[in-house]
Formats: sequence, structure tokens, C-alpha cells
Amino acid sequence: MDGEFSEAHSGSMDTFESLVRAEFAAKNTYLNTASTGLLPVRAVTAMRTAVESAAAGDPTDMFGDVEASRAAFARLVGVPAGRVAAGASVAVYSGLIAASLPAGAEVLTAEGDFSSLVNPFHVRADLKVRSVPLERIAESVHPGTALVAVSAAQSADGRIADLPAIREAARMHGARTYVDASQAAGWLALDADAYDYTACVGFKWLVCPRGVAFLVVPEDLGGLPALFAGWVAGERPWDACYGPIDELAHSARRFDESPALFSYAAARHSLELLAELGVDAIRAHDLALADRFRAGLAALGHTPVPSPGAPIVSVPGLGHRQGELSAAGIEVSDRAGNLRAAFHLYNTADDVDRLLAALSS
Repeated sequence: MDGEFSEAHSGSMDTFESLVRAEFAAKNTYLNTASTGLLPVRAVTAMRTAVESAAAGDPTDMFGDVEASRAAFARLVGVPAGRVAAGASVAVYSGLIAASLPAGAEVLTAEGDFSSLVNPFHVRADLKVRSVPLERIAESVHPGTALVAVSAAQSADGRIADLPAIREAARMHGARTYVDASQAAGWLALDADAYDYTACVGFKWLVCPRGVAFLVVPEDLGGLPALFAGWVAGERPWDACYGPIDELAHSARRFDESPALFSYAAARHSLELLAELGVDAIRAHDLALADRFRAGLAALGHTPVPSPGAPIVSVPGLGHRQGELSAAGIEVSDRAGNLRAAFHLYNTADDVDRLLAALSS
């Protein structure tokens, strides 16, 4: 964490840097947020307090933490909290959306997109799943398409989907849109109101613990069936603990999974930190570091997968070096033979230079 921070947001640089330094203290060169984000001190403290309080028989209000997390995520993506369901997995929400489609419906996806997004549609043998290159999604929507499901940013290499073009094409042909924001929310400004469904895990760029995920649905709830509705899905949950639930929640809460409470005790504080820092400032910081890395790669004779505007940089042919880099205290990923580095708010120019120096040796 030592070294100079990006100056892309110099007007608020001191506040940004001081907040980050107070909250994160990586003991290595951690460039692997696309796999798992680091937890801020405030989130760790809150989770520890929740665990210790539960052990002492005096648990904290962790259901209140779920609601605070829901509201914080809703503000982050620009929708009312009543349109956000709280769960633990994108795959579960993809399965819920898949279950809502009629037999024979066509789902359009990007080739090689993340399995948790696309596989639940393949599991339903009576759906028609068509995959095309990411860059051709918008032009591939046609009148028979029922749903377009795509990641806002690709996990493997950071390529960003042209979401406005996809939205317009889907609207023109009467298709619904489903966006997985897991590799984008936290550094990319998102307007979830522009799409029918938006799902996102919290343990990457939102710097939350595992066990936190959200689903945004339309005001009319998008025709989704409440397939896994347990007691937390009732309009009055504490009155819905026994027997059939007489009244499901009128909001997206009817799609809540029974929450991983300790994770949500921490998540509210992670999301509040992102709000304090500001997504625009985080984006400027992250992209400045990614661009520094791209420039350094060019000087070394390496060409990354083109992913302009993304803090994820994937370099073909270097994935095999992940093990030696990890042994040297530099954490990156090996994805499909590519070396994937991901730069987030706690990274510095020194981190970038350390990785470049290791790759040059």
C-alpha cells in the first residue's frame, strides 16, 4: 500500500488517500480484486463485533444491517430500496430469472461469459440459449429474443459491454435485459433502472465479505416467481415463521434468501465507505493505475486484451507466471492462460511498478 496514489482526482486526493490508508493494510501487492476484494477495517470490526456479541448471547441487530446494506446498494445503483432483493449468489438469481421464462424462450448471452450468469439458462433444456461475441450482442437481438443476459464487464479480461446499445436493441425487439454487475459495481457508475434485472455479488469491487449479493427488479417485480420464498420473504417476516406464508412481501424482498447475517453486518460498512469515497473518484483512480500498467506492458513488448475504460487488464501468454508472482508477494490471477491484474482503490502506482518489474525479470 506504500507509494503515490493516482492524481486523477487531485481535488479530493487527500481525503481519498487518507480514507483508504485508514481502512486497508495489505501485507502484499494485492492486484486480484476481480477475484476477491480486500475488506476495510470498519467492516472487519463490525463483523468481529457481531460474532462476539452472538457468542455472548447478546446478538447485534444484523437484520437491521441487511436493510442498511440493501439501502446502500440501492443508492449506489440508483433505484429505490424496495426494488432490491438481498441474497448470496448471482447463480441463484439467474436461476430465478430462468424459471420465469416460458418454454422455448430465447436467451442471448456473450460467448465465454461467467458461468454463474449463464449456466442456469443452459440447465433448462427447454430454453434456447444463443451465444455471440460480446461486441455483437446488440446487433444480435431479434424479435424472437426474450432475454439478453450479459456481464457489464467480463470477468476473464475486463471487456466492457455496450450496455446502452444492448438496452436499446432489447427495447426495440421487446426483450428483457439482465445485467451482472459483479465486475463493475464499485468502480463503474451504473443506472440499474435502465435494465429489467441487475445482479451483483458484493465480495469483489464492493469490498464486502462473501455471502452478500443483490438483485434489482422492476417496479412490477418483473414477473419473477417467488420460488425459494422462506420466512424472510413474508410481508411481516416475524409473523410468517410457521406454515404457508399468507402474504409475500410487496417489494423485492419477496426474493430475499435467508441472509448470511454476519456478512451483512460487515457489508453495510463497506458500502458506506464506497459512498464516502465516491464511485467517480474510485473509477478515476483505478483506471489511472490500469493505464499505467498497459503503458508498462507496451514497453515490455506485451499486448493485453483490449479493455479500454476498465481496471481489469488481461495479458495473453503470461498466465503461467501467476505462481511465481504469488511466491514473490504479488497476487494476480491466471484466467484461460492470461495473466489478469485488477486495480482497485487500495492500490498504488508502486504496486503497478512492482508487478512490471517482476514481469521484466
